[in-house]
Amino acid sequence: MPFSMTFAAELSTAPAKADVLPEWNLADLYPAMDSPALAADLEKADAACKAFEEAYKGKLADMLATPEAGAALGAAVKRYEEIDDLLGRISSYGSLVYAGDTSDQTRAKFYGDIQERLTDASTHLLFFTLELNRLDDAALEAAMAEPALGHYRPFLEDLRKDKPYQLEDRIEQLFHEKSNPSRGAWGRLFDETMSSLRFSVNGQELAIEPTLNLMQDTKEEVRKAAGQALVEVFSKNLRLFTLITNTLAKDKEISDRWRGFDDVAASRHLANRVEKEVVDAMTAAIRASFPRLSHRYYTLKAHWFGKDKLEFWDRNAPLPKVETRDIGWSEARDTVLGAYGAFSPKMADIARTFFDKSWIDAPVRPGKSPGAFAHPTVPSVHPYVLLNYQGKPRDVMTLAHELGHGVHQVLAGRQGALMAPTPLTLAETASVFGEMLTFRKLLSHAETPQARKIMLAQKVEDMINTVVRQTAFYSFERLVHTERRKGELTADQINALWMQVQSESLGPGIHLGAGYETFWTYIPHFIHSPFYVYAYSFGDCLVNSLYAVYEGASEGFAERYLEMLSAGGTKHHAELLAPFGLDAREPAFWQTGLNLIDSMITELEQMEGA
Repeated sequence: MPFSMTFAAELSTAPAKADVLPEWNLADLYPAMDSPALAADLEKADAACKAFEEAYKGKLADMLATPEAGAALGAAVKRYEEIDDLLGRISSYGSLVYAGDTSDQTRAKFYGDIQERLTDASTHLLFFTLELNRLDDAALEAAMAEPALGHYRPFLEDLRKDKPYQLEDRIEQLFHEKSNPSRGAWGRLFDETMSSLRFSVNGQELAIEPTLNLMQDTKEEVRKAAGQALVEVFSKNLRLFTLITNTLAKDKEISDRWRGFDDVAASRHLANRVEKEVVDAMTAAIRASFPRLSHRYYTLKAHWFGKDKLEFWDRNAPLPKVETRDIGWSEARDTVLGAYGAFSPKMADIARTFFDKSWIDAPVRPGKSPGAFAHPTVPSVHPYVLLNYQGKPRDVMTLAHELGHGVHQVLAGRQGALMAPTPLTLAETASVFGEMLTFRKLLSHAETPQARKIMLAQKVEDMINTVVRQTAFYSFERLVHTERRKGELTADQINALWMQVQSESLGPGIHLGAGYETFWTYIPHFIHSPFYVYAYSFGDCLVNSLYAVYEGASEGFAERYLEMLSAGGTKHHAELLAPFGLDAREPAFWQTGLNLIDSMITELEQMEGA
């Protein structure tokens, strides 16, 4: 819905305008899987990697000893960056083609062949970062006085943080070459299995995305049928998902042990460039807040439904006795662009490009990758967004979320292939901020207490899903990986760990009935990016604090905010937040975000009829 409409319009039962959902055009990467341009770039990548190795392997220390060290090393890093961009372009195309239909064997083979080809090529580049990290610190610091090398200071300083965990060259090469036929293969098995599953709901055979979507249906019998269908299929496939989880957890344990990481999540903290103490403080604050947030809200929601407890399939159900309608694509686009534009015209202009130039793939299709993501590809091209849009209010927020990522990725692209990538903790900032802008704009146009109540309830649920649920997911992963170090886990053991953290986080207002113990099986982050999930909690609390600064002193905020996004991975979170007077190392920082959720629940409790 356009942002200028009142929220009461969403209570209408009139059907949403039928829109043709956009599909992305990947031609900006390559015209087709069999295109001559792709074949030429694959050959070019092979040759470039081999030539780079021949030019520099074993020679960096000698280069550093010359008067021209800064210029020579700067030229080497620039050449490395150009190759990285080329490899990233090819890899991105293979990933996006595959995501469009993971059940298609031609695409699956194409994706697998691309990954193998790139792994073989990039093996010739492994020496470079390893040798850079063996250079003398003082000599390298002196060489960075030359602008050609000094430009890459953030990249080099980040690289040095990996130095204590760096292994001997041949072992690094082995880890690298085995990544696709080991961890990568298990991840691909998970994806292809999940996309092929079908769930029988009231006579319909559905893929996972539309089945999960039915648990937001207005009819309880539909939600229940969807929940039971998920339980049935997850249970039948439990043995496979248990094997995948055990294998990947053991693979990670081996890698961590060889590299010397002393905590199961330490490698993720390092990759996120965030201190363990900061993550521990955040998770402790959030877990302590469970009773006043999720426990309290779900008990309140159960009261609205006239129940002592909600069933697990009712957790995200629409409020009872409220008529809703689907939201068409055009409305969703106008809603998000309107909210973005009110904050920053520049931000809206960047987001609009995604619609105008076919950078978004929105329809639900058989075999399509579930969920949603924004893929940055490489700075020499542009990001792409994948959605599974089904017209629900949460789908509009997902659009706002992924476009936030997309805007961030476009702005950070100016830093180049080596320094554009942002640590996950900060990568979620722009996405969650995009959601907040959209929500606040809609809330400001709610004309009745009922309309405001609906919006507040939906936002509270989204924030609980982001903060509470993702923190619980992080706790679950810690338990799984810790216990796996003692030996292989049975399905019953993993189920028990899942129920332990879910009971703690959701509280007495939710009845976790038979079968819910299997719902850990479909979370892709556990498979592809261990311990990724706490980044969502970090991002949500960070955005709540940022938004409080914006409301208190909005003058110049948008400019500072976009400048923060443009920094990409060149600055530590403390440096990025300093212009806003925020510090994630302070305990009060986390309470600001949690208190905002608390205040929304309080408002809901105080509303007439709550």
